[in-house]
Amino acid sequence: MTSLVVLDFDATGIKQPSRSAVAAAAKLGEVHALVAGSGVGVAAEAAAKISGVSKVLVADDAAYAHTLAEPTAALIVSLAGNYGHIFQAATASGKNVLPRVAALLDVQPISDISGVVDADSFVRPIYAGNALATVKSSDAKKIITVRASSFDPVPAEGGSAAIESVCAAGTDGKSSYVGSELSKSERPELTAAKIIVSGGRGMQNGENFTKLIEPIADKLGAAVGASRAAVDAGFVPNDYQVGQTGKIVAPELYIAVGISGAIQHLAGMKDSKVIVAINKDEDAPIFQVADYGLVGDLFNILPELEKAL
Repeated sequence: MTSLVVLDFDATGIKQPSRSAVAAAAKLGEVHALVAGSGVGVAAEAAAKISGVSKVLVADDAAYAHTLAEPTAALIVSLAGNYGHIFQAATASGKNVLPRVAALLDVQPISDISGVVDADSFVRPIYAGNALATVKSSDAKKIITVRASSFDPVPAEGGSAAIESVCAAGTDGKSSYVGSELSKSERPELTAAKIIVSGGRGMQNGENFTKLIEPIADKLGAAVGASRAAVDAGFVPNDYQVGQTGKIVAPELYIAVGISGAIQHLAGMKDSKVIVAINKDEDAPIFQVADYGLVGDLFNILPELEKAL
C-alpha cells in the first residue's frame, strides 16, 4: 500500500512537521512525497534524502509558487488515483489544502490524527485533547492531516528516493496571489523548536515580551510563543499563538510565563517533555500540568533568570 505525503518546505529545506507526516504514513507501507512550487529543485533534492521516502513527485510551476489552495488541491486530485492515503502535516497549508482535496474527491477528511491503527482506523484528539477517539473510515481514499507533535519525525538524511516530474494540473483562476506580510526572525520556528518560552496575559503588553522574554529566548536558542489572550490583546502577532486554535507544539522544554493555563492553551502544549510554569497565582491551572512551578512575580523572576543564564 502506497501513501502520498504533501510536503511543506521553505528556503531552508523540508519542514519538520512534514517529516512527522512521513513517519505517520510509513506505518502503512511505501511512501511517496509531493513537492509543489516554483523553482523547487533544492527542496526536491532535500525531500529525496528523507528517510523512508521511496519516490519524490515534483510539480515545478508558477501556479504553485505560493501554495494557493485551489491549484494545489487540483494537482493533488490529479495524482490521487495511484494512492489510497494522502497525508499532510496539520500546518496552515495542510489545513487549507487537504479539506478542499477531500471535497473534490467527495470523501470525509480525517483531521489532526495522533495515531495510526491500521489502513482504515486512526486516533485523533477530541474535546480540546482531553479525550482520544478512534475513527474508522470506509472511504476508498483517506485524506489525512497529521498532528506533528504526536509522531517523531523521520531523519532528514539517509534516503535516496527517485525524483519524478509531474505535469501541472492547471488552475481555475478563482484565486490569485496578491501579497504577504511575514514576520522575520532568526529564532527557530515554533513547531520545530526544542525550547519554547511563551508569555500570556500576565505580560501586560508587547514591550514586556521584547524586554523580558526575548532576551531569555535568545540565550536559550528558543522560539517565542504566546497564549491566545496575549495574541488577542495585540501583544504579539498571531503566528506566535500556541493552543487549540494556534500551533500544536511538543518541545523538549516549554516555559510558560504569566499563562493561567486555559484548556485551549493546554491543548497545544501539554505533550511537551518538560513544562516550567511561572505565575503569581498558585492556583493557576497551568501548575496542574507543569513539571516545575515557580510562584512569584514574573517581573522579578525573568530578570533574575536572564542574569543566571
